[in-house]
Amino acid sequence: MRNFKEEYQRWLDSPALSEQEWAELDAIKDDEKEIESRFFAPLEFGTAGLRGTMKLGLHHMNVHVVRHATQAFATVICAEGDEAKAKGIAIAHDCRLNGVEFAREAACVMAANGIHVRIFDALRPTPELSFAVRYYGCTAGLNITASHNPKEYNGYKVYWSDGAQLPPKHADAIARLMNEIDIFTGFKTCDFDEAVKAGLIEVIGEETDEAFLKETMAMAIDTEAVKAAADDLKIVYTPFHGCGHKLVPEALKRLGIKHLFPVPEQMVIDGNFPTVVSPNPENPEGFYLAVDLAKKVDSDLIIGTDPDSDRVGTMVRDGDKYVTITGNQMGCLLLDYIIQAKKSTGTMPKNPGALNSIVSTSMARTICEANGVHFEDTFTGFKFMAERIAAWEAAGSYEYIFAFEESYGYMMGDYVRDKDAVSASMMIAEMAAHYHLKGMTLLDALKALYEKYGFYSEKTLNLVMPGLEGMAKMKQIMDEMRANPPESIAGEEVIRLRDYLDGSIAVAGLGKVDKTAFFGSNVLYFELADGSNFIVRPSGTEPKIKVYLLARGKSSEDCAAKIAKYQNYAESIGK
Repeated sequence: MRNFKEEYQRWLDSPALSEQEWAELDAIKDDEKEIESRFFAPLEFGTAGLRGTMKLGLHHMNVHVVRHATQAFATVICAEGDEAKAKGIAIAHDCRLNGVEFAREAACVMAANGIHVRIFDALRPTPELSFAVRYYGCTAGLNITASHNPKEYNGYKVYWSDGAQLPPKHADAIARLMNEIDIFTGFKTCDFDEAVKAGLIEVIGEETDEAFLKETMAMAIDTEAVKAAADDLKIVYTPFHGCGHKLVPEALKRLGIKHLFPVPEQMVIDGNFPTVVSPNPENPEGFYLAVDLAKKVDSDLIIGTDPDSDRVGTMVRDGDKYVTITGNQMGCLLLDYIIQAKKSTGTMPKNPGALNSIVSTSMARTICEANGVHFEDTFTGFKFMAERIAAWEAAGSYEYIFAFEESYGYMMGDYVRDKDAVSASMMIAEMAAHYHLKGMTLLDALKALYEKYGFYSEKTLNLVMPGLEGMAKMKQIMDEMRANPPESIAGEEVIRLRDYLDGSIAVAGLGKVDKTAFFGSNVLYFELADGSNFIVRPSGTEPKIKVYLLARGKSSEDCAAKIAKYQNYAESIGK
């Protein structure tokens, strides 16, 4: 194993580097800390693939890392046999800088390995890539995207034949192969245009859009409500310069929304995201242009999708201002609406089921229990929900009607196996129309849910820890909390600790007494005496520890007080 200085020198000496690339590395020759940050280790390949800032080096996203990962991925596909190679791979990219280049380089490596490639003719939403894998019966899928990360990032998101993100055994195989394959000489490639002419690479486009939209529109439950509200209901939409610019407005139009106002400045495709600091719909400050437009046109609702259009954020008019509906709140609104709408239209399956992640609101379970819908939770990530849905299908037990995560991701229907902002935007619009006819906003509807099911509040905190020091600190914090778990948090007794790494359940005063239903993820879940939950996990894609605060109380004010108390404690962890 080479140290970072030796690896740096190897890159400098490689004939594979262009003159411009060599100059980039030569410019940091006197900056040992920068050299270390680029070459201390490869980007870690996991079930979500790769994600990192775009720089030259082993620990960043660049064309060499893309080719390297793709050769390993291709080897895994080839190991499945000739039929798997013929079924091939679907490849897409979002609006990110270098997205087209990375996607084409990956296509060339796959084609050179004898794997049939279907590549989109331009940027497309992540859920459409998941759909394409299932629709065309591909063996695998790849999307070049960094989702909602800042402009400096790009990523390599990998899928298997079910349209869900890669199973752990395949991700482990790719990671192992990347350790064996030389990054500069170990891959095969070919000329893109020649591969297209030879039929090795097939370009796909509008025909796939139409098939995807057909399935999306089939998710609509009550189009009559939309028709009845369409003359009055107004919606502002922003894609934050990304992939939702085409299909989200089209889906809303086909649903019957007459008054849709896209934000002009943010309908421009641009991986520099010039109008926002971060293109993340979880950040309310990014909606400032949408709010300005909404006030101008007197809009009822604002919908915003992230750059790869798999997450959706919403703001609702409240008097003369616009209020954010959080991911947990929208998940509960959609879950309750889908249940009630399916019941009223006679379209509820015999044994309905719903899912969310263990770090998402516990209100979802309450809603399901009150309505006779089976509920289960999973680890964070829609691949785990997809696995659970597949298990339900295999057993013939439950038919899922909705799945969501607190991080603004929602999934419905059998045609995708990942979060989907296109179908979610459509369903949010339909739900808004339903409540509009009752003289209610989505904010009014949320208040009604709390009155019906009880009061809940949630908050997610990001304890950012960049660099090598940050990685060490993240590990130290998790190790310490696991070895010496607190007996109380912000003065509230910890009555139970679920450690999802080994699956152990510990009860105060008794020690380890039981096992969780599933395990294998670095998550510590503290259950507190007042009914609140305090959850800690390191992010799998960014240099930060995430702390999830889940409160239940007698009123909204009671919940807010609990969240504030636990937030102060959480913020002390990273200091």
